[in-house]
Amino acid sequence: MGVSRQTIGKWENGQAIPELPNILQISDLYGVTIDRIVKEDDECNIRFTSKEGVDIKRTIAFLIKAKLRTYAGHGPEIVSSRVASHDLEYKEEDLFYYDTYLGGECFSGEEAIWHHGIPVWCMNYSGRVVGENFNGDFLKEVLSHVPKEMPYRGPAIYKKGDYSYHCKVDGEFIWYQGYEEIFYCDEKIYECYFHGGIVK
Repeated sequence: MGVSRQTIGKWENGQAIPELPNILQISDLYGVTIDRIVKEDDECNIRFTSKEGVDIKRTIAFLIKAKLRTYAGHGPEIVSSRVASHDLEYKEEDLFYYDTYLGGECFSGEEAIWHHGIPVWCMNYSGRVVGENFNGDFLKEVLSHVPKEMPYRGPAIYKKGDYSYHCKVDGEFIWYQGYEEIFYCDEKIYECYFHGGIVK
C-alpha cells in the first residue's frame, strides 16, 4: 500500500485514521465496504485494541488525566513505597496510575497503569539537571501540556520566556523510547531519557 509499518501501527492502535485513498485500498484488499471500515457504531467493528487486549484510546485518555492530577498538576505525594521515594497515584473506576521516583537533581523513576489490578502499561525514566537556572515549575508546566498523540512526557516543542523544551519519541504507545531536554538561553540545563510500552 506504500505506507510505513509505523503508520499501520497507528491505525491498528487507534492513534491515527487512514486517509481516503488508503481506505479505498483497504476496502479492495479485504473485500469489505468503506462503510464497515469507517463506522464506529457498526456491530461488525470492535474497539481499537492492541494484541494484548489493552484499550489503547482509553488507556491514553486515562494516562493524560492522571498526569495532570499528579506530578504535572502539583498533586500531593502519598506515603513512600520505598525509603526516600516520591510516590503519586490516581484512580478512576477500574484504572489505577502510579508514579514513583528517586532523587532530585539526578532522578530515576517509573510510571505504570493497572486495569482491574493487572499491569498493562509502564514507562521508565531517568534524568538530570546539567546546568544553572533549572526551573521545576517550568518542567511541570511543560508536562501539563502532554499531547494525546505523544502521551509520554511533554509536547515536541514548548517555549516560555528564556526557557525552551524539546521532546523526541521513536516508536508507538505499545513500545517506544524518547528523550527530552530543556534549554535556558540556548544552554542545555536538563535532560531525561524514557522508554516503555504495553506489559502483559
